[in-house]
Amino acid sequence: MTSIHPPRHIPVLGREVIEWLSPRAGGVYVDATFGAGGYSRALLAVDGTRVIGIDRDRTAIAGGFDLVDKSDGRLTLVEDRFSHLAEVCAAQDVDAVDGVVMDIGVSSMQIDQAERGFSFRLDGPLDMRMSGTGPTAADVVARASEADLANIIYIFGEERYSRHIARAIVAARRETPITTTRALADIVGKVVRAKPGEIHPATRTFQAFRIFVNAELDELHLALAAAERVLKPGGRLVVVTFHSLEDRIVKNFLVERSRRGGGSRHLPQVVQQAPRFSVLTKRPVKPGDDEVDINPRARSAKLRAAERTDAPAQPAADLPSWPTLDSVMRRG
Repeated sequence: MTSIHPPRHIPVLGREVIEWLSPRAGGVYVDATFGAGGYSRALLAVDGTRVIGIDRDRTAIAGGFDLVDKSDGRLTLVEDRFSHLAEVCAAQDVDAVDGVVMDIGVSSMQIDQAERGFSFRLDGPLDMRMSGTGPTAADVVARASEADLANIIYIFGEERYSRHIARAIVAARRETPITTTRALADIVGKVVRAKPGEIHPATRTFQAFRIFVNAELDELHLALAAAERVLKPGGRLVVVTFHSLEDRIVKNFLVERSRRGGGSRHLPQVVQQAPRFSVLTKRPVKPGDDEVDINPRARSAKLRAAERTDAPAQPAADLPSWPTLDSVMRRG
């Protein structure tokens, strides 16, 4: 094993991710959501591995330069969307990889930076962009129609009071622009009443705007299909999610790609399609009590893993027809 300095950040389900990836000496791996580099650091501890780390957040990439310097040329960091992981690999002259790991959603570092606008617990500008480019959450709140706001909050936040919240946002923005996280949280808090022990009233609304602004679910759909294209036969895909929307997408993708489709005994002339993946985790892997005690944010994490077969990759399916940032801003 190669000596890599101890991590500053312990990734969620880090031990389990490495167990399911089962990295081999000399293998090539993609850390599709580099973040603080916890998974990459663990992969680099295996002799001769090469890691391609991807993150759309420039701050995360800059934070990884120290690890690059210590990796003896085995770590390459690329600022890009993880949906582009196949193109990123091709640009690095890598045709196929032994494993891909994805940790979906916002990172602890992003949540803890008030100026990024991800958290209702820290007052800051209502931004929520992972890449720092494009419309902010404040832009969406200011311009989206009441109907679009309700759809965004309902679809991406699974918030049953979405219409009431949208109505309150439209009424409030007539009086004064909604430009801070606290302002939005206060508006939601007047509509949604949380009982003791329940999540903060604004949790689902903030989740919805963050997912929407960053097109996170579209990115996940595209990234899963890209991983299918770059994984070698026997290569492994490991995905960690933090809420039901993400987990449902990963579960459905793996179920569909592990199914044998096409012909049957009634239609023997129709060629059966071989499964593209073999699912390794029949049920999602969840963090133990010890990890949750150390890191309460890990509580909702779920890990799913699958192994690539030698069947040709399937074309990416059409994206769901939910609201997109471009369409909502055009209508606004």
